[in-house]
Amino acid sequence: MDSFERLSVAGCGCRTIVVFIVACFASLQTAQAQDEAVPAFKTIDSMEARVQGCVTCHGQSGQGTDSGYFPRIAGKPAGYLFNQLVAFRDGTRKYAPMNYLVAQLPDPYLREIAEHFAKQRPAFAVKDAVTTDPATLLRGKTVATLGDASQQIPACVACHGANLTGMQPGIPGLVGLRPAYIVAQLTRWRVGDRHAAEPDCMKRIASRLSETDVAAVGAWLSQQQAPKDASPESSNLVRMPLACGSQR
Repeated sequence: MDSFERLSVAGCGCRTIVVFIVACFASLQTAQAQDEAVPAFKTIDSMEARVQGCVTCHGQSGQGTDSGYFPRIAGKPAGYLFNQLVAFRDGTRKYAPMNYLVAQLPDPYLREIAEHFAKQRPAFAVKDAVTTDPATLLRGKTVATLGDASQQIPACVACHGANLTGMQPGIPGLVGLRPAYIVAQLTRWRVGDRHAAEPDCMKRIASRLSETDVAAVGAWLSQQQAPKDASPESSNLVRMPLACGSQR
């Protein structure tokens, strides 16, 4: 018996949960921001069926779309993806379509979805044309690669990896994200709308960033090329400048 057949939580079997996801998938189809068709699934108790609600917005392999609201999730650490799914389900991270989509899904189910997308390695999208002025990009590069000691802001690369591909088990890669998404998330951290496990290192860091720095970091990060191997780095707690609950 495989994992799809074994999974049944609180009397709600896999088939019922997938039907729920497919219903949500139908309601979200108008939000799809890409041209490719989402392939039909052959078996309802399958990973293909489970991720229908995901690929509608995030792309067939989790590669993201041209819209900043639907980021790349492929290749990010499974621990990070799982934590975000749980946060959406439990309401500690708020985005109404995601909150609704995963509201009834149990941990084992969400973990398997996270592990599925963590294994995906689709090509990265072509980057948007550079429209940001050089001074802003330089400031973004400085904060991202060196930090700002005067404001007690560590470099992004200290935690998100030298190539910005993330760190196991719970820190996401930043390459391949649109500037609007990066700015939106940093802003949510700054104002307290987004949270993570304590100690919440991102909340502490983002609260020290000015709006100008948020825009600069978002612009510079969005222009970085992904390395040939975009896998997350191994865990390195010694290197991290702050204690981070996401790495527990």
